[in-house]
Amino acid sequence: MSATSEIFSAKSTVKAADLDHRRKINFNIGRYDAAVKQGKTQFDHLDLARERAKNIKWKAIETLDKQLEIFEQHFTKRGGKLIWAEDAAQAIEAIVQICKEKNCKTLVKSKSMVTEEIHLNEAMKQHGIESIETDLGEYIQQLDEEPPYHIVTPAMHKSKEDVAKLFAKKLGTDPSLTPEQLTLVARNILREKYVQAEVGVTGANFLISDIGGIAITENEGNARLSCSFPKTHIAIVGIEKMIPSVTDLALLWPLLATFGTGQKLTVYNTLVTGPRQPGEADGPEEMYVILLDNGRTNILMNPKQRESLYCIRCGACLNACPVYKNIGGHAYGTTYSGPIGSVITPNLAGMESYKHLSFASSLCGNCTEVCAVKINLHELLLDNRHASVEQGHSSISERIAWKMWKIASLKRSFMNLGNGNLKNKVVNSLFTNWTKSRGHLDFSRKTFNELWKEQVKNRMKD
Repeated sequence: MSATSEIFSAKSTVKAADLDHRRKINFNIGRYDAAVKQGKTQFDHLDLARERAKNIKWKAIETLDKQLEIFEQHFTKRGGKLIWAEDAAQAIEAIVQICKEKNCKTLVKSKSMVTEEIHLNEAMKQHGIESIETDLGEYIQQLDEEPPYHIVTPAMHKSKEDVAKLFAKKLGTDPSLTPEQLTLVARNILREKYVQAEVGVTGANFLISDIGGIAITENEGNARLSCSFPKTHIAIVGIEKMIPSVTDLALLWPLLATFGTGQKLTVYNTLVTGPRQPGEADGPEEMYVILLDNGRTNILMNPKQRESLYCIRCGACLNACPVYKNIGGHAYGTTYSGPIGSVITPNLAGMESYKHLSFASSLCGNCTEVCAVKINLHELLLDNRHASVEQGHSSISERIAWKMWKIASLKRSFMNLGNGNLKNKVVNSLFTNWTKSRGHLDFSRKTFNELWKEQVKNRMKD
């Protein structure tokens, strides 16, 4: 068992027994479910919309090399600067270099999972640069020195009372402040940071090849401020975020809004195609787009797992997953949690260290059922399990156990041997690693084969 697997087991055991945590999550996900149900009514043919969105992403991923080149051509024509980063280290190196050139002391950033993936805030701190989260949920998590809990709602696990106590502790506010008052406190602090910051960092929901631009969707307007107030804007984007045409947003934006938060359309939807142009009144003087690989081409090379790159990060699979709802986002110990995280993390960060995530699933298929772009997530989880065994990441005891199971399954006399208490006792005492985190196996006193024979025998008597 890897160290990451042991940490996951320990954290998930604690969280699964935390009833207060489960109450908060069930409450917040319950509100989400109600909103999404209403939001889906805007689509006359929802299944068709999802299928068409999947086809858009299929085209983008299957022709990704060409789409990226087209994007670069259009983006650089408008004065944008493109940086290709093979891994997190190269991305951080590029950002640090830009910040040094701009004599950056303060950096504002909007919500971005890819910046969490490369641990941007920690890197900036090491270089003496203040990196401020401007999304309210991310700001709350930064104050509490925690990573995001959820892809879409970073502080989903916190109640309004938790946030009030946190603000009182960190900012010296009245612990009885209402959510509206807490929001105003954060707003006043962050507005000053926008003016001070030399560099603004955002992610992007989509890369658009035919216009050489990025699309950002948000509800607070902080991303617009982060990419327009500072003189330098850096967008860090995973290469899988590509879509072929700006017209694809007419479908993808409403789908992302509905499946992400239950809205018909997110409040702020922005297209950014480069730095401020001659004659324009606002916008950054310089704009960089950092295209991040960081293991994505490993997934691209895998014909089965390639489908996971269609993900638009709506977070619907997390909210539907019974495992996530019991252990929460932090137990995973990864940037991307829930079903999609369990699919992509072993392929991004190493199967040996993270194969356990694909086994932490009920395989109920609910993640596939709710996916905005119809990714077969439960099948990809199974494929990861198969790959981990094929790559030799299973233990000797596990291989012996399955060998014994295979031998017994192929011979009826073995299957019928020791039914009931004897079989239960032997199997549950042998496979202790299985029963450590699962219920005991409970075999019936008679197999179906034996019951069938008895029924046939009784019929013949009659």
